[in-house]
Amino acid sequence: MAQQTDQSEAHHTDWPPKRRSPLHAFLESGAAAGVLLVFSAALALIIANSALGPVYFKLLEAKIAGLSVLHWINDGLMAVFFLLVGLEIKREFIEGQLATWSRRALPALAALGGMIAPAAIYAALAWSDAQALRGWAIPAATDIAFALGVLAILGPRVPVSLKIFLTALAILDDLGAILIIALFYSGNLSLPMLAGAGACLAILIALNLRGVRLLPLYLAIGVALWFFVLQSGIHATLAGVTLALTIPLGGHGTESDEPEHSPLHTLEHRLHPWSSYLIVPVFGFANAGVSIAGMSPSLLLTPVPLGIVLGLFLGKQIGVFGFAWLAVRLGLGTMPAKATWAQLYGVSLLCGIGFTMSLFIGALAFASNAALNDATKIGVLAGSALSAVIGYVVLHLAGRHPAPANERAPAAISRKRAH
Repeated sequence: MAQQTDQSEAHHTDWPPKRRSPLHAFLESGAAAGVLLVFSAALALIIANSALGPVYFKLLEAKIAGLSVLHWINDGLMAVFFLLVGLEIKREFIEGQLATWSRRALPALAALGGMIAPAAIYAALAWSDAQALRGWAIPAATDIAFALGVLAILGPRVPVSLKIFLTALAILDDLGAILIIALFYSGNLSLPMLAGAGACLAILIALNLRGVRLLPLYLAIGVALWFFVLQSGIHATLAGVTLALTIPLGGHGTESDEPEHSPLHTLEHRLHPWSSYLIVPVFGFANAGVSIAGMSPSLLLTPVPLGIVLGLFLGKQIGVFGFAWLAVRLGLGTMPAKATWAQLYGVSLLCGIGFTMSLFIGALAFASNAALNDATKIGVLAGSALSAVIGYVVLHLAGRHPAPANERAPAAISRKRAH
């Protein structure tokens, strides 16, 4: 009966009704995707520290068409992952939870704080080591699949509004990570290859402006764009984001009033299961493996792993919760519906799960330093695990107590009364 009441209230507060998107399916299956990601990372650690360890590392170093297997995963498969991220960012900004400034305010400010505080903590600890300082952005990222997986396990103990808040925050966080990669982790630039990438981008924009909706054409040009970006010195995964922004969400013709049939929605639906259940787990398996033979516990006290652990666990909760609290108190944002401050704090802790994006940025920051790369993996795994466990406990305990009436979102209450 209580469940029916909650569903009824959700129906009345969510007006106008929203179309079902891959995001909702993602929320429903987040636990499965999160468990698979944890399993792939744990399996990589076990294999890397077993008799199969040499085989594992040799396989990742094997060359295929001039690139190592690890390179194909990080620059090839992850370009598809970033394509999906770009599609979600575009859709959310045009027709989703980030479509208006009022909806963007709270998660945007929380995401900003969640990037500034971890980076500042890491930089403070690594300031005297110029090489270690290159990893300042590693704890600034949030793993949306992992974090939403924890929320999915908690079920009705967490209000839907907080899941939407975390999703919007993580999408904006991904956008920040993309900008960081583009600005700080690109190599020497090749002008001819950049010109080729620019030509591909110009064609894609022209197709979009002319209302062309032929998805295979966009993807074919996108492959060429990926090649030119790969050779240009800019990280190849950014080609996926760039391609995503040119995929039509609306268009001309009879389907323009049914955006769920647009090329963007079609591609997003098709890519989503491949990303959640293949690409991200494969990336986790290929990047989480680190041999801990000979490592002492004192390693965690060195600048790189310590900065990552403290950045993810302390920096994220301080930045996300602190900026969200400030935004609500200053009237710049509204508290998520039916959520308590304790639950918002628990979600802030979950933002410290930086697994996929943190490992990815770490691989870019320390591409030529195996020791620091291994230290990064230890720090990311420890910081993410600590954030996940403590965040789960806080949300589990906070879920026993409903939000007081004065902590509910005013906008949601007014919509319910108007209804």
